[in-house]
Amino acid sequence: MLAVEEGKTLAHLYFGKAIKNYHGQMRYPRVDRGFSGNLPGSLDRTFSRDSLPKEYSSAGEMDYHTPAAVIRQRDGSNALFLTYEGYKIVDSKPDLEGLPHSFVESKDEAQTLIITLIDEKSQVEFELSYTIYRNRPVITRSVKVINNGNEKVNIEKVASMQIDFVDRNFESITLPGAHAHERRVERSEINQGIHVYSSHRGTSSHQMNPFMALVDPDTTEFVGDAYGFTLVYSGNHKFEVERDQFAQTHVNIGINDFNFNWELNPTASFQTPEVFMVYSDQGINKMSQAFHSLIHERVIRSKYKNQVRPILVNNWEATYFDFDEKKLQPIVDDAKEMGIEMFVLDDGWFGHRDDDNSSLGDWSVFEKKFPNGLDHFADYVHQQGLKFGLWFEPEMISMDSDLYKKHPDYLMHVPGRMPSPSRNQYVLDLGRKEVRDNIFDQMNNILSSGKIDYIKWDMNRHLSDIYEADLPSARQGEVYHRYVLGLYDLLEKVVDTYPDLLIEGCSGGGGRFDAGMAYYTPQIWVSDDSDAIDRLSIQYGTSLVYPQSMMTSHVSVSPNEQNGRLTPFNTRGVVAMWGDLGYELDLTKMSKEDRQAVKNQVAEYKKIRQVTQYGTFYRLKNAQTSNQCAWETVSPDKNEVVLSVVKVMASAQPCLTKTKLVGLDPEKQYEDQASHEVYGGDELMNLGIYDPVEHGDFMAHLYHFKAIN
Repeated sequence: MLAVEEGKTLAHLYFGKAIKNYHGQMRYPRVDRGFSGNLPGSLDRTFSRDSLPKEYSSAGEMDYHTPAAVIRQRDGSNALFLTYEGYKIVDSKPDLEGLPHSFVESKDEAQTLIITLIDEKSQVEFELSYTIYRNRPVITRSVKVINNGNEKVNIEKVASMQIDFVDRNFESITLPGAHAHERRVERSEINQGIHVYSSHRGTSSHQMNPFMALVDPDTTEFVGDAYGFTLVYSGNHKFEVERDQFAQTHVNIGINDFNFNWELNPTASFQTPEVFMVYSDQGINKMSQAFHSLIHERVIRSKYKNQVRPILVNNWEATYFDFDEKKLQPIVDDAKEMGIEMFVLDDGWFGHRDDDNSSLGDWSVFEKKFPNGLDHFADYVHQQGLKFGLWFEPEMISMDSDLYKKHPDYLMHVPGRMPSPSRNQYVLDLGRKEVRDNIFDQMNNILSSGKIDYIKWDMNRHLSDIYEADLPSARQGEVYHRYVLGLYDLLEKVVDTYPDLLIEGCSGGGGRFDAGMAYYTPQIWVSDDSDAIDRLSIQYGTSLVYPQSMMTSHVSVSPNEQNGRLTPFNTRGVVAMWGDLGYELDLTKMSKEDRQAVKNQVAEYKKIRQVTQYGTFYRLKNAQTSNQCAWETVSPDKNEVVLSVVKVMASAQPCLTKTKLVGLDPEKQYEDQASHEVYGGDELMNLGIYDPVEHGDFMAHLYHFKAIN
């Protein structure tokens, strides 16, 4: 609910559970606040833009909150006084050109409100867009800045949305982390001051996912208010939460203003990324389900969005760079024998790459490893009845590469300074069209054979040496955003040219796991940490926002190569079945028992993956706060249920625990497909089942129930 207040100020009144009628009682009380300035030319001390909850604010308008927008005028000032100009309502939902965004499949499923604010002196306009879906607890928001004046201005900050709350004692839920330690749920009290959750690494990052929820202190997974926000963007982001002197909560979300400065000429416009706002009055699980549904149904466009994802084996942890066609063929043979459906050839197939010090940017086949060409090996994989996947890292360049020798300027660097390596690789200047065209042409030479069914699109470092060679010095503040726009442009070209290609995103694991990438890549490698016990927290946090069909999870060796942990094979399989299952190990070196275990897991997963990938998802127990982790997926018709329960540490004197299911039909009878015991839906939800009492750390159990009436 919005209102136009004095001075044509657009005020925020309410966001939450729907109400039938509004009778005007939310007009902000007039109070004379010391050190809170008043409207220009007004002697009324009881109205201040500094205290009023607003829909969008800017620097230079006597509001001391962290501004949503900063515009540098030609006279050097940051003066901007935004006033309400008008609105329009359009059916459906306009696309955001050049940016990923949610969409509609029928014109009547959504309407979009566009409110215009204007700075009368400079004639800079802000169009605030709100799309409201008919049957979703979601509002999508974005902002377009239009320069209708006669002089260019510079955008130094522009948030995609602002929202203010009065009389709410919130806690924040965020997803911080690190490489191989992504998206750990952190819940914090919000005290007076400014709290910032951000990335300025050039990507959405392992370190802070572009998501935040505001919840009441007593909100749980199933009870209480939860306000969720996620930014549909894969670059630098910033979530600002300010609790002010009046105990009001002020939120800005958008592109990080670190090293951001966008020159806006007369008649030009700038479009911000989209934010999804979700409200739940039934706890955090309901919030997550709203995100899952929206991202799966109205962000992901791939033809595979509703198809069960293939079970794959990736050769990386089996061979690393030490392979050739002859060495890979036995892995393919074993994969076929075990029922695996796709072989993915990872890093090292191109240029002259025998380690990670060369050849990025040279997307041609390494003849020493594939003397008969890559097509010959792809044919072998297909003859065994498997699909064939291939690894790319299109955004990177090695100095030891033919591309660098021909085009050293393609490497992003500041003139006169030595660029900084990371993993001995460098970043391509993707803001430039000629760079993108070169990489696309090389990829096209490989993909045009029609023998590649899947690609893994990786990015193994963050941005540095920020500079775009074809921009003047005054516009170098545009480079971060232009890089992201260039990435989207390149991805769009690949998706348009190869609509039958399944693309998996990756950035050293989960370093770019966001709704923006979901628009192009329907699944993303969750983390380079493949340890099942670490994955409990990583996948749990990921599920706060992203649907399980987006999450790829692999069974790897034990002891685990990232942390040395010994974990039972069954547990590794149970955890990896939460999402898109794969194997990251050398099948040819497995014991007879483990080979049979793979066959059993693959067979079981084929029975349940329609439900685990696309069912309604529930978090039941959290390994970050207890000794167990449990999750459940339920088919839309509530006829099929998959439950996974993992115990972390054993005890000599264990406490008995139960797991209660949710979301079932209380009138139906459900049969456990392993034991064939039958339970009523009401029994499973109200009584639950005892968790097994057994010796040993890291034990896991998977249950598959089917309704029998």
